[in-house]
Amino acid sequence: MNRLFVVLIGVLVIPVSAFGAEGISEKARLTLVRDLTSATAVAKLAIPGGKHGFFLASDGKIDEEKNEIEFRIRGRAMNPGTPIQITKVRFKGNRILLDINGGGKSGKKWYQRIRMSTGRGTMSQPISSKDSHAAASGAFVNLVFPGPIPDLTVAEFKKLLDPILDFERRSPTTLYSPRIPEKYKEAIRNHEVLVGMNRDSVLSSKGTPDRRIREFRGGIEFEEWIYGVPPNTVFVTFDGDIVSEVKIFAAPKDPAAPPADESLESRSTGEES
Repeated sequence: MNRLFVVLIGVLVIPVSAFGAEGISEKARLTLVRDLTSATAVAKLAIPGGKHGFFLASDGKIDEEKNEIEFRIRGRAMNPGTPIQITKVRFKGNRILLDINGGGKSGKKWYQRIRMSTGRGTMSQPISSKDSHAAASGAFVNLVFPGPIPDLTVAEFKKLLDPILDFERRSPTTLYSPRIPEKYKEAIRNHEVLVGMNRDSVLSSKGTPDRRIREFRGGIEFEEWIYGVPPNTVFVTFDGDIVSEVKIFAAPKDPAAPPADESLESRSTGEES
């Protein structure tokens, strides 16, 4: 009877493994680890700090309850628009755990773990105490499956993370902040600058300027960012952190067009974000 029972159990177990119920293959694991470690993206949503992290289901649903607890206890590790890097990929049962910017367990920087001593019997001290109580800049992201983790390509995996991470944009951006008006987001997509945008928005739209000039007008300091060289140049003037004026010099499109300095387009509407 016992031998018959063992045989029956064996018959039942073999088909289970044959149909891949054990989950993701070793080859798929290695591919994901290899190609995703050091991959960069931009956060679409705020991500909490702490040892548990952000929870996202493979069907795109966000676990609002778990995430709210993490936000309440641990606070934010990063805001929408924050550039991130995947620093580790791990497989935990029915979920894939990503370390983002080093993970969220510790707020210490790497250099704060290094200690030095004078060699005269005095107690060693960290080489830097700066930010010793700062919140962690890293976080964890959990991608949770309803059953065993299936075989996934890198492209499929990135698509599953699309609700929270954008792998297409690789520079800081304010596109995902709910506080940014849609007209400014559209300008960023089109690499344009509008009056009322802030510095981060301009950097997201146009990148680092070719030149920066500071000057005083009526006792007030203004900063001007210059993109391009004549005859195609864009001048962006800041009053504090906000764009107060945009001037675009463009080359004539045909011989009948006015000179470049007469085809000036100025966008000075005085709008504020």
